[in-house]
Amino acid sequence: MDSGGEIRIHQQRRLPDFLQSVNLKHVKLGYHYLISNLLTLCFIPLIIIISIEASQMNINDLRHLWIHLQYNLVTIITCSAFLVFGFTVFVMTRPRPVYLIDFACYRAPDHLKAPFNQFMEHSRLTGDFDATSLEFQRKILERSGLGEETYVPEAMHYIPPRPSMVAAREEAEQVMYGALDNLFSNTHVNPKSIGILVVNCSLFNPTPSLSAMIVNKYRLRGNIRSFNLGGMGCSAGVIAIDLAKDMLQVHRNTYAVVVSTENITQNWYFGNKKSMLIPNCLFRVGGSAVLLSNKSGDKRKAKYKLVHVVRTHRGADDKAFRCVYQEQDDAGKTGVSLSKDLMAIAGGALKTNITTLGPLVLPISEQLLFFATLVVKKLFNKKMMPYIPDFKLAFDHFCIHAGGRAVIDELEKNLQLLPVHVEASRMTLHRFGNTSSSSIWYELAYIEAKRRMRKGNCVWQIAFGSGFKCNSAVWEALRNVKPSPNSPWEDCINMYPVKLVA
Repeated sequence: MDSGGEIRIHQQRRLPDFLQSVNLKHVKLGYHYLISNLLTLCFIPLIIIISIEASQMNINDLRHLWIHLQYNLVTIITCSAFLVFGFTVFVMTRPRPVYLIDFACYRAPDHLKAPFNQFMEHSRLTGDFDATSLEFQRKILERSGLGEETYVPEAMHYIPPRPSMVAAREEAEQVMYGALDNLFSNTHVNPKSIGILVVNCSLFNPTPSLSAMIVNKYRLRGNIRSFNLGGMGCSAGVIAIDLAKDMLQVHRNTYAVVVSTENITQNWYFGNKKSMLIPNCLFRVGGSAVLLSNKSGDKRKAKYKLVHVVRTHRGADDKAFRCVYQEQDDAGKTGVSLSKDLMAIAGGALKTNITTLGPLVLPISEQLLFFATLVVKKLFNKKMMPYIPDFKLAFDHFCIHAGGRAVIDELEKNLQLLPVHVEASRMTLHRFGNTSSSSIWYELAYIEAKRRMRKGNCVWQIAFGSGFKCNSAVWEALRNVKPSPNSPWEDCINMYPVKLVA
């Protein structure tokens, strides 16, 4: 009994093992706060000293100070003039803030849904695919991360399919007008007040253009600055935002609308080349419309403010240029071919993009750690693993282009993200498929529908596209954001997140 009591006393006297009990991430968080507020902490002693000195001054000291200033009146006036001039130049030349008032995503009618069994049955009945190609498509669908409720265009529901220029125009009209009608209804903005219009669609560029179709539909004003971007891939949505931002720096007190979509009707592949069959399995109907403003008065009603846009283009490299390539197969059938090197090329583009983005968004603590490990690696230990900056300290939410399951998996691993950070991307891929350049807006709508967006939160939208390009947009929430009416997630958000099959 004494022996047991002795053991208990000994255990009570032992200190806790802090190396086991202290979580490293908490130490890192404390370091981040210390470095981020280092300047403030340095100023505190200076403010205390000045306050003590000021409290010890008497009336005679103040009189001497006033006499001294009177004898140096010319110097004071000159310095004041320079300060006023410098402040005026700063105010006149600084970039105008760009606000996101609202955005809307198109949701197709239920009769356009394409469950896996129906997709495979239609593919078989067309007679265009051999047994190997059908089996390949089945495997891709099973591993894709897509769910049973994604949408394909009307023309693909017929047997045989009916792709045509008329059907392609109808798809474009349904998607673009559906998103724009929703946007104008939610914001109560008169279409005639729109001064800038940017439309992006890679594979369908008719004459008149898609932007001209919108001008005609909504009777937009005659002096509107309209642009139509084609062939720029799934990252074109961020490019369109960047173009609209630049236009809003030039044209004061106006609105800009950005429409992002892709057209599937005339770009379905009816051949047997495996690298060209993958887009059939991944791409689905979708589109978005975004309303931007540079009016100072719109800050009160805006959801977000645009903070940064960073664009990376690897087109000078032949492999990168051809990794997503529209071409004809040996039988003369047109489709988009995806290279086996796609993930490696995307990784290289991402590395270049975040190298530029990092210094703009990362706290100084992360930049110092990255720089220190880089110096140590170069000078002492070349085998040392490079330090990966913790982007979770810079961003609260991540909208990673829902290009496919592999893309999301790789970014989750390489950026050391948590499952919650890629939830919006995985659920968007599951519910709507790869909607190309508009996918990042379905993801942002998901975050809003989950009511996770708080005032001051930062969002990172990142997309990849043919060329090869990697583009990023950073937004700051100006308020606690609620989902807009007619959100694409409105009647199904409570069913998500769903558990995906590994």
